[in-house]
Amino acid sequence: MDELRPIAGGSHGAVDYEKPHPLTAAPEQENERAVTGIEELDRTLGGGIVAGSVILIGGDPGIGKSTLLLHMLSSLARQGMTVLYVSGEESAHQIKMRARRLSALHENQFLATEPAVEKIIAMAKEMKPALLAVDSIQTLTCQEHASAPGSVTQVRESAARLVDMAKRDNIPVVLVGHVTKEGTLAGPRILEHMVDTVLYFEGERSHAYRVLRTVKNRFGSTNEIGVFEMKEEGLVQVVNPSEMFLAERPLDVSGSVVLPSMEGTRPILVEVQALVSPTNLGTARRTAIGADPQRLALLCAVLEKKAGMDLYGHDIFLNIAGGIRIDEPALDLGVICALASSILDKPVAADTVVCGEVGLAGEVRAVGNMELRLKEAQRLGFSGFIMPKTNVKRLRGKTSMEISGVATIQEFLEVLFQ
Repeated sequence: MDELRPIAGGSHGAVDYEKPHPLTAAPEQENERAVTGIEELDRTLGGGIVAGSVILIGGDPGIGKSTLLLHMLSSLARQGMTVLYVSGEESAHQIKMRARRLSALHENQFLATEPAVEKIIAMAKEMKPALLAVDSIQTLTCQEHASAPGSVTQVRESAARLVDMAKRDNIPVVLVGHVTKEGTLAGPRILEHMVDTVLYFEGERSHAYRVLRTVKNRFGSTNEIGVFEMKEEGLVQVVNPSEMFLAERPLDVSGSVVLPSMEGTRPILVEVQALVSPTNLGTARRTAIGADPQRLALLCAVLEKKAGMDLYGHDIFLNIAGGIRIDEPALDLGVICALASSILDKPVAADTVVCGEVGLAGEVRAVGNMELRLKEAQRLGFSGFIMPKTNVKRLRGKTSMEISGVATIQEFLEVLFQ
């Protein structure tokens, strides 16, 4: 059984391979995760950094990736861990100056400005750091290839070697990658299948708030988000995102409603805004910010067909306030509510939240995690909740909120504007 056997259809020589063993006999890690100490970051990572894992942090240039990286390394260094930061973009003086401004200097942090991936791997194998951070993957070069840094070949080969080193030597690696609006081929998108975890920064550089979203995680749930605020001292985590997103919400204004959305395992209350205005153009516009434009067009058609509202000759603008993006079906009822409120010019009660999926027949369908949404709305002082009738039947326990269950959008509009 232990003899080396030739590969079928290949050469006649023996091929060396690792003998398979039962999964139950696989080695276990004593400390499975290294907690960074930054709660919003640990949430997106599934509880911390898994040993030997490779994490990719992507986002537009200047959105705060390097700043987050310095905060992460500094937090780990303060816990007594040795960390290695390799930069191919900035000089050592520039990095130290920025780290001093962020109060992210520590003697356990080691720095190297080296673009050659072979030398970076040699450093890591010698130092055995608790974390290797590379900023950025587009600046690395592999000496076996003559192409320029940032090319598809260089990025893919450099990443492959770092992934192999991480798995063999059990050293976690964090890669930073730029994403342009055009989505260049050398960006992180070609690396997503190679790494274990992919985090994307969302938000505009002109806004203070940043959302770190998990789009892939082999060691935790996806669609988790961490919310940060960019301040002079760097990225500051937002412990209560719901209050932050609703801080500037106008009251008693038509076209505005609050929606309890689920981001991974966390309920977050956001404001859905809609503006419906007669158009002067031949074709009405449909614009959605923070939501799917195709879903907006679909819901407009449902309102026209099932509720008899004339939206054909109106420009429609939808916005999820605060710069966050909502993709879950539970947003449907919030969009319907905001559109109806705007075209009828009737404000929604300020203490009411809505949540539910809407089908093409105008039916209101149930959504998941309703108890968590309910508790978050109650915690922030809301007293009314309009939800799918099916969800009302599934609720457990008592609540002080006034719950209204609806089965169709016609019934929903009657309850909303009674």
